[in-house]
Amino acid sequence: MQKTTISSANFADTKPHYELLDGLRGVAAILVVFYHIFEGFSFAEVTNGAGDGIIRTLNHGHIAVDFFFILSGFVISYAYDNRWSGMNTWQFFKRRLIRLHPMLIMGAIIGFVAFALVGFERWNSTTTPVGWVMIALLLTMLMIPALPGLPYEVRGNGEMFPLNGPAWSLFFEYLGNILYALFIRRLSTKLLALLTVVLGILYAWFFVGDVSGYGMIGVGWTVDGLNFWGGLLRMLFPFTMGMLLSRTFRPKKVKGAFWICSIALIVLFSVPYIESTGRLNINCLYEFVCVAFVFPLLVWLGACGSSVEGSKATGRINKALGDLSYPLYIVHYPIMYVFYAWLIDKQIYSLSDCLGVATLVVLSSILFAFLCLKFYDEPVRRWLTRKLR
Repeated sequence: MQKTTISSANFADTKPHYELLDGLRGVAAILVVFYHIFEGFSFAEVTNGAGDGIIRTLNHGHIAVDFFFILSGFVISYAYDNRWSGMNTWQFFKRRLIRLHPMLIMGAIIGFVAFALVGFERWNSTTTPVGWVMIALLLTMLMIPALPGLPYEVRGNGEMFPLNGPAWSLFFEYLGNILYALFIRRLSTKLLALLTVVLGILYAWFFVGDVSGYGMIGVGWTVDGLNFWGGLLRMLFPFTMGMLLSRTFRPKKVKGAFWICSIALIVLFSVPYIESTGRLNINCLYEFVCVAFVFPLLVWLGACGSSVEGSKATGRINKALGDLSYPLYIVHYPIMYVFYAWLIDKQIYSLSDCLGVATLVVLSSILFAFLCLKFYDEPVRRWLTRKLR
């Protein structure tokens, strides 16, 4: 059965995970890469004053992060809820650090190199002194966010981690793990359900009401005021919902779940931006429905699908995608920074004008993630597991 196979996606943990869910994490990570390709066109438009900056393809790809948080809550609850009689808090933190931090450090280094390739040039065409970039590198490795407007926020775009933007979600993942170990795991299932409902109400108020003014759920990447609190909600609500789903999960046999869920993710992310004219933001409402109702259903289907004897080919696909998902997510964006700078310089705003280069960016991201996985991440985690056992 697929769920009894241990993939390197959960390498440092001894309890098997649901392999099909690892596969879906990989699908979502690949969709994030494509989303960032199209984000590049909108960013170049805005930077050059040539358009409105609306992402027109895979427009809702940013809510893949919320999907990741649901998966994280589900898997962590499944893997650790019944282990605490033989494991203390530090042992849990040690396992999670071994799992997450090596690639975080690699992503920061790659981000430094990518910034060097464009001459440490900020988005406003000024140059950042290398000393501040070194400080940004150190802070990223230590998971300390940059404050907007300070010199070590080196790209000038307000990012929490300016050398590798997507690391913001890892920051909140760390917070989620800390809260789980110290507090949330101790809650009964009824209290966990109550907490999830309260967080869901706050999530709906913040995003459906468009408190941030973004017109979408894509916040959390900067420490700037409401953006930070929106990011915290983006982690807490899906994470606790994933935990609740894990605790109440009762499997049913569902064939073809991987393909059903993968196609569903593509369709959900591809819905065009929904313009809103009234007080209710329809675009945010759509994304809230995806996160609060559709994503939990997809995770449930994926978990059910793991209980069905699948083909060896599907099992290999799931394992490969699961192994690649985290390295791909954490290394692809520095490559995107270079791509974005090229788009801005060449004034390119559509895929048809750079199909070859965009394809190269996607394939190089996947290849680089694979190389990092096999020649850095897996060996380092093996070594750390032995040394810190």
